[in-house]
Amino acid sequence: MDVVERIKAEIGSSPVVLFMKGTPDFPQCGFSAQTVAALRAIGAQFKSVNIFEDPELREGLKRYSNWPTYPQLYVKGELVGGCDIALEMYESGELKSLLESAGAV
Repeated sequence: MDVVERIKAEIGSSPVVLFMKGTPDFPQCGFSAQTVAALRAIGAQFKSVNIFEDPELREGLKRYSNWPTYPQLYVKGELVGGCDIALEMYESGELKSLLESAGAV
């Protein structure tokens, strides 16, 4: 399975997927930690993928999404964005609405 197929499989495996540095319990960067905190504050159910465990996926996802940084939040197969966008949406209430419509809250 090539890297694009693996990325698509990860994105399709859950309504909400967070590609991040580290894990939700042990994030390895502040942006990943902040994004996890916002998702947890909403009570969202999400799948996380530690990009440090798969260098090929880490590089391939940047090309696939055309988004150069991590974390990357996907909802229903669509890229929502990174930490800044996720936090703005959290503060406005838009993230909770989006996750409710995805069945993740």
